Amino acid sequence: MEAVSPGTADVGALSPSAARARFAAGERAPTSGWCQGYAQANIIALPRELAFDMMVFAQRNPKPCPLLEVIDAGQVRADDGGTVFSDPGSDIRRDLPRYRVYRDGVLAEEVDDASSVWREDLVTFVIGCSFTFEHPLLAAGVPVRHLTAGRNVPMYRTSLRCRSAGRLAGPLVVSMRGIPAERVADAVRISSRYPAVHGAPVHVGDPGALGISCLDEPDYGDPPVLHEGDVPVFWACGVTPQAMVIESRPDVAVTHAPGHMLITDARDADYLVP
Repeated sequence: MEAVSPGTADVGALSPSAARARFAAGERAPTSGWCQGYAQANIIALPRELAFDMMVFAQRNPKPCPLLEVIDAGQVRADDGGTVFSDPGSDIRRDLPRYRVYRDGVLAEEVDDASSVWREDLVTFVIGCSFTFEHPLLAAGVPVRHLTAGRNVPMYRTSLRCRSAGRLAGPLVVSMRGIPAERVADAVRISSRYPAVHGAPVHVGDPGALGISCLDEPDYGDPPVLHEGDVPVFWACGVTPQAMVIESRPDVAVTHAPGHMLITDARDADYLVP
């Protein structure tokens, strides 16, 4: 098994509530490798007038937008904890290490605490994240290069279009992991058992087939770590709604910063299918 750096191992042993407390106290880092055994998630908060369109967008595009939870307008966590929270102190405005704020489709700022930009009419969508199945990949001996290198995963806008919904439209975004050729089938098999966090890859091999011209220049995250014999493997990515926001231009949207995820109280095994 490929070695995990000591820093990654340390944060991997944290509980979700301990990780969220560290973020609330000011720690900032991509969350790949954090809180082994727990599911991670993307978020996007949109005005209530767009909530139905977003629900339909997620239903029509389940690979990039596997919906885990919806937090109603005026709330900062689901009333009953929902499927992703058990900590009564959870607050979606402060539980992530970093947020992005879009205004009229333009990235206006990144903030460490979204409380000051939050609006009472925002409905929050919690979307599964592929970081959830990275520890199962490692446990099976499949390398996760960005994690062991201490980097963020590379993410790319593609030439593939998502199905539109009302006012919302945009391209598919994918994350990429370099997998040794002889382990690609294992990576597909393992990730396919987690459909609620993007599931199996959407593409294996030639990035040009997705309209990606240069792997070394991702649109989000860090440049990839590729070893000799690695094959690029692409998974649908929960940054897709951010590309949709840029194209659809709602007056405001609050999202996670790419790679800086919500660490939930749900076990990754909760999303494992036979």
